[in-house]
Amino acid sequence: MSVFVKDKSFYKSFITLSLTLALQNLIVYSVNLADNIMIGTYSETAMNGIALANQIYYLFQMMIWGVSDSVAVLAAQYWGKKDTHSIRRITAIGLVIGLTAALITMTVVMFIPAEIIGLLTDKAAVIGEGAKYIRIVALSYPVFAITTILLASMRSVKSVGIGFAVSAMALIVNISLNYILIFGHFGAPELGGVGAAIATLTSRIVELVVTAVYVLFIDKKLHYTFIRRFKNSVSFSVPTVGWSAYIKSFVKVGLPIIASGVIWGIGTSVQTAILGRLTESVISANSIATTLFSVVSVFAYASGNASSVIIGNAVGSGNRAKVISYAKTLQILYLFIGTASGLLMFLLRTPIISLYDVTAESLQLSRTFLTVLSVTLVGTAYQVPVLGGIVRAGGDTSFVFKNDMIFIWLVVIPSSLLSAFVFHFPPVVVFCCLKCDQILKCFVAIVKVNRFKWIHDLTLKTAANTEASASSKS
Repeated sequence: MSVFVKDKSFYKSFITLSLTLALQNLIVYSVNLADNIMIGTYSETAMNGIALANQIYYLFQMMIWGVSDSVAVLAAQYWGKKDTHSIRRITAIGLVIGLTAALITMTVVMFIPAEIIGLLTDKAAVIGEGAKYIRIVALSYPVFAITTILLASMRSVKSVGIGFAVSAMALIVNISLNYILIFGHFGAPELGGVGAAIATLTSRIVELVVTAVYVLFIDKKLHYTFIRRFKNSVSFSVPTVGWSAYIKSFVKVGLPIIASGVIWGIGTSVQTAILGRLTESVISANSIATTLFSVVSVFAYASGNASSVIIGNAVGSGNRAKVISYAKTLQILYLFIGTASGLLMFLLRTPIISLYDVTAESLQLSRTFLTVLSVTLVGTAYQVPVLGGIVRAGGDTSFVFKNDMIFIWLVVIPSSLLSAFVFHFPPVVVFCCLKCDQILKCFVAIVKVNRFKWIHDLTLKTAANTEASASSKS
């Protein structure tokens, strides 16, 4: 019996979703790469400060991505039942949680920016540059939260084109304003890192405006019109299932996903802090390497998001055989994607780092770090979509959290601390320890996914999805 699915619509859906999401993520990370190159040309110290400030932003993003992934997992299964009422409810809960987290984070960051950046490095000049940048960028946190969660609900019903359009507009705005404000072109003041922060904030606002217009006035699947949204997603008079049931469902499913995102973000920040206490060249090399990695790895991560939608829809439809067949085929596709991505990373490493105006030591370390990442990317491209895409969307949302906890806090962080500050190994060894979990997790992923015990219907039984289920069987 062939491992591959023979249904052409499966491949069309996977390729369309993956390509669109990859292009969207490519644009997002290209903005970061452009920021990195422009500010690196302007000042290496400013680049390092912004890189560390963005680690705080990354921690916040992981928390919001946890909320949005929770929305996406539940919404994808409800879409398998064509229950749009429940999707609007789940999205409303996600927006409340995400916006609350964003406002709290923004307040803390704006009041003590230097103290927070100081947790990641002891270089005073770098802290100063990072503090100036993050105080402005923090204003974009609530904006980012709303946009991300709304786009997650759109993604769950396979409306991914809006995400691409939003990111494309943000790219144009961000790069244009970076050019003008960082260097002081067209009569504008030369603001350096502050200019980059203003450009980022402005692009986030543009993203929200475009997303809101599409969601409220153009979308035809979820009908987020103002009147209907008010009556059906904000009102507390519910015909079948009350708000408390949806909230309990969201907490049960979403808490492990959100916790996993937060733990992963904290772990990444700790890893950055370890490198940040070595030398400025190591900080620069890590910033350059991880920025390029973000760009090259977009298809690997996009395949995970695409798989989450496909698997979630299949589980929601109640077709277990289809879920198993899809999961087997997707694993083979991930290996092809990982190999191609790793090779691309290896080939691009030298041309890209030559664009930076940094020290020779920083350039050499960047090349070495990127060589390591070109190998670990193959593992990332398999285990991330398997665990975060298939397993999580299939119904087992707690496994990824437990797995991340074990690998980050019992393997990655201890080995990295020992290699950096006890044994004083070279930076490349420390970097390998920081990335070793990307390979080790593959062994866990291949066992977990092929047992198929992760398939669970997470949806509530409502009038809408009961009727849809009955009509599909008749």
